[in-house]
Amino acid sequence: MDDSFLLSDGEVAEFIVKGYHLVEPELPAGLNESIADQLDALDHNPGDAITEAVPELWQVLDHPQVKGALISLLGHEYEVQSHRHWHCKQPHSGHMNWHQDGLNNRDTLINRFLGLYYPTDITPDMGPTVIVPGTQFRNAPTDRMAHYTNIRGQVPLVVKAGTVAFTHYDLWHGTAANRSDHKRHMIKFLFRRTKENEQPSWNHDPESKDKPTDWNARDTAADPNNILNFSNPLQVSQSDHYKERAIRRKNWDYLMGKTA
Repeated sequence: MDDSFLLSDGEVAEFIVKGYHLVEPELPAGLNESIADQLDALDHNPGDAITEAVPELWQVLDHPQVKGALISLLGHEYEVQSHRHWHCKQPHSGHMNWHQDGLNNRDTLINRFLGLYYPTDITPDMGPTVIVPGTQFRNAPTDRMAHYTNIRGQVPLVVKAGTVAFTHYDLWHGTAANRSDHKRHMIKFLFRRTKENEQPSWNHDPESKDKPTDWNARDTAADPNNILNFSNPLQVSQSDHYKERAIRRKNWDYLMGKTA
């Protein structure tokens, strides 16, 4: 793996804080179009067998920019798990309520997460996936979230063809209504760590830990110390924020290889 494809300290810290990271790989010409055409032609959803129905999906997962992000966050021996799913949002279909995947266990360590691949450009009227950065450490049963509508800080994934959105497994998400005349395709993959880090698996600058805490640069922090301390995407109260900071530090130390 070319180190240039690995994430930086700041990007790893931002993933810990916000719970997502977007990759726009430079895929071979025509690959996204070919995958989209094959999805359009399917007469049923093959579930976990989507990569058998459309084997070109492996070219996306094997792209160096995609693998670089996975190695950075899950280590060199990460695993592409057997569960994957084709989400096809039909034209003129309604929204999907906010929810968290999994069993609502507060997973404070980054040991698995999702990869969402979009083979076509996603426009605002196509029912984009909508995520809420910073919610990954906040458990909420789906029934309790059903009455929520728009949430301050939500981000619709209006992305270009080929984008892979890596999202924390517990990040709050849903979909907007598809008001267009087009199908909206998304392939969901699940990735897992198989071995704990003994050292950082990204482009780590050992001097980054020595950056001083800067209260005057809270909105422009680029180093991990200040990102982990000050970033507050949900604009939560101080009492909540200090709890988030503790979880973030636990994640950072874990990824750095400090397992004690």
